[in-house]
Amino acid sequence: MFKALMLENTDGFKASVTQVDEARLPQGDVTVAMAYSTLNFKDGLAIANKSPVVRQWPMVAGIDGAGTVLESSHPNWRAGDAVVHNGWGVGETHWGCLAEKARLKGDWLIRLPSAFTPRQAMAIGTAGYTAMLCVLALEDHGVKPDAGEVLVTGATGGVGSVAIALLAKLGFTVVAATGKASEEPYLKSLGASSVMDRTTLSAPGKPFQKERWAGVVDAVGSHTLANALAQTRYGGVVAACGLAQGMDLPTTVMPFILRGVTLAGVDSVMAPLVKRQRAWDRLACDLDPALLETMVHEVPLEAAIASAHDLMDGKVRGRVVVRLAV
Repeated sequence: MFKALMLENTDGFKASVTQVDEARLPQGDVTVAMAYSTLNFKDGLAIANKSPVVRQWPMVAGIDGAGTVLESSHPNWRAGDAVVHNGWGVGETHWGCLAEKARLKGDWLIRLPSAFTPRQAMAIGTAGYTAMLCVLALEDHGVKPDAGEVLVTGATGGVGSVAIALLAKLGFTVVAATGKASEEPYLKSLGASSVMDRTTLSAPGKPFQKERWAGVVDAVGSHTLANALAQTRYGGVVAACGLAQGMDLPTTVMPFILRGVTLAGVDSVMAPLVKRQRAWDRLACDLDPALLETMVHEVPLEAAIASAHDLMDGKVRGRVVVRLAV
């Protein structure tokens, strides 16, 4: 038996931390003893039942996990290996990692970078790994630190916090957009040069506005993304990875055809292994573990449900790490 955060929908939705028989674990070629997991936006949606994230019931929540291999029939893994898991539909169609044990596919795993402990890997989680993918998208499209300001929306969230820290270390001038004015000291401690009120971006705006941003990391979507695009400088790049405000995009083609703006979509869930490995290798080089610690709030598994609701209510700053090992 092992503890897991189980989501059920038989006689109405229910989320609970319960004991689960190991015989119920799904098919997979690697069994992992999970040391830590985390709460990402998608986890919050699933646990708080805010969106139809879960596709099969019952479901163990948790798209991320870090731990040690217990058993493996996969050629790349053996007992004792330290591994990290992100995405791949886990917590949606396959039992997830907010549990003391998980059975996964070896092809989904990457080796825990030596620069990080399992706790630090989950302080990064999908949110931080996505932030790195966004930074790589800006770099790959030619955005350099001397090109001008880079905007980060949803700045106090997991993606935003890590993106600010990464971009600042790489020499970019970062402007953080947030609705939490009291968090300005926190955002500047991560490396933001200035902080702006998100309301200047979140309302409907003109399709073409004064040029400002050389690059954008957007985890918000909707009008915020539309306004960011309308303000992006000639040849600039917007990396879009989230939909906290909404999944709509009320914009026009004008930024693309008159300013040559690139909208780069960033997916972390099904990204191929080579892209994942590149992101984690860069995180190991470019993310300061001490700075990472300032973003982290650790909770036991029993507190994860309440923390998920706090995440959905906008009460969480940075990253929530869920402790699974005793």
